[in-house]
Amino acid sequence: MNRRSLSALSALALALAVAALAACSQGAPVNTAAPQETTAPPPPAPQSVPDPAADPGTRASPPVLTPVALGTFEPGNPLAAAMTGKLTIDDLELKGENGALYKTERVALVRGGDQYAAGETYGAVMQVEASQAIELRRVIEQTPPEKAPANAYCGTTPTGFIALAKVSEAGGDVIKLIALQGSDLPAATSQGVGLCASMFYMGKAQEKAAG
Repeated sequence: MNRRSLSALSALALALAVAALAACSQGAPVNTAAPQETTAPPPPAPQSVPDPAADPGTRASPPVLTPVALGTFEPGNPLAAAMTGKLTIDDLELKGENGALYKTERVALVRGGDQYAAGETYGAVMQVEASQAIELRRVIEQTPPEKAPANAYCGTTPTGFIALAKVSEAGGDVIKLIALQGSDLPAATSQGVGLCASMFYMGKAQEKAAG
């Protein structure tokens, strides 16, 4: 085969290769869609954390504790007579007829079997059942009796807490009261909590009818 024939065959082979390549290119699908974006799930919403420095009016109020006893009561023993005389118990204060005043806030409803200090139970000192409901109040401000300041519930030591229990007896309601010193919330593990005085009051005092 001469040189001219070889050149013709080479040109023909090249043309066939180009045609085959073009055919393959036309048959292959072309992806013209934009690439899909991979998106992560949105981050969780931030949790709302109360600000300790916020105005107390903006924070949730503590649960309301039902009072054990409200009203005016007569002293049931000499100690109660000396420390307050007739005692009026309101939502926010205890007021004696001798001028003694204890401004308070309710902090807990405990039971007679609970300990106010290590090994000391409310029931034992107040002489009530272990299941007896007892209202525990923190004293936030106090005024001693006018004529005998030393007759305050804890004497010259600030009264820390007052515990109240109401027991119904045949002669009427009996209010058992103990006063505690110390700033820690009374409990078995509290430090510095001690008993100052224990007393009781009888029934609701009857108001004298206007003559």
